[in-house]
Amino acid sequence: MAVIPCSSNLALQQQIEEFAEALATQSHQLGAHGLDEAAFYESGILRGAIERLRGRYSADTREKRAFVRLVLNHMQDRGFITSYDDTRSANRHDYLVVMPSGAVCAIALKGCLDGNNTNIFERPAEASEFVLWSICTNPGSDPRHNVWSGIHTRLSAEIIERGQQVDGLVVWDWLCGTARRPCPKLAHAGAPDQRLTEVGQYRLTPPCIYLFPSAIPDAAGEPDPTPHSLESITFLEALHRCFGGCDKELNQVRVAVSHHGAEVVRRTTVTRGGALAHGSEPTPIRRR
Repeated sequence: MAVIPCSSNLALQQQIEEFAEALATQSHQLGAHGLDEAAFYESGILRGAIERLRGRYSADTREKRAFVRLVLNHMQDRGFITSYDDTRSANRHDYLVVMPSGAVCAIALKGCLDGNNTNIFERPAEASEFVLWSICTNPGSDPRHNVWSGIHTRLSAEIIERGQQVDGLVVWDWLCGTARRPCPKLAHAGAPDQRLTEVGQYRLTPPCIYLFPSAIPDAAGEPDPTPHSLESITFLEALHRCFGGCDKELNQVRVAVSHHGAEVVRRTTVTRGGALAHGSEPTPIRRR
């Protein structure tokens, strides 16, 4: 097993690597810069163009937010949530969702989880539930590396050091189930189309949901809290039911903290369907 069922598309990865190599060695033949090969690569044009494109792709969140709005509108139309507000302008979270029970869930949108942005969040006082949602639109990224980096390397340390309770994580976007990111949940289904939900222009797989510890791990208090149940985080339960999730596909995250000499260490494990999916050795918390 692995921390997430899907993996990187190896054929696509190979094509990306080959194209990147061609771009690095043959881009002097593109455009009307008027430079010879040596002068072109010394000029900084290639590096500047790459950085410009990188900034353009990373800064444009409109498609991600449009996707989330489609999902939340779909859930609201079907009674799984009562209402939601966009709160990103003045907060370190993005949405407040009101559930039929009256519970309020705050959602913070994240990218691929392997970057410093994963650590930037603040649980609002009015939230009874706090969930992170990873939308990774880089088709060449490795989901298994990203998710483990996010859960163990970044979030477990952040939760312990800052005392910030995170109740769960959603890893899910419109690439899931496409040729760019095949979904094993569909491959193992007898009728794959029955597991897809049409929302706007998308046909969506069931989301990958991670239930985090029900309390902040504390070596002096509760060093190894049990993960939340699905029912205790009402937004995640609603998302799971609305989009056809199976309970055996849910992920439980445990973070056990202890002292090793003067250092605080934590051990992170992810289980799915009652079996260990991925785990760490006791790892010191070393934050920059």
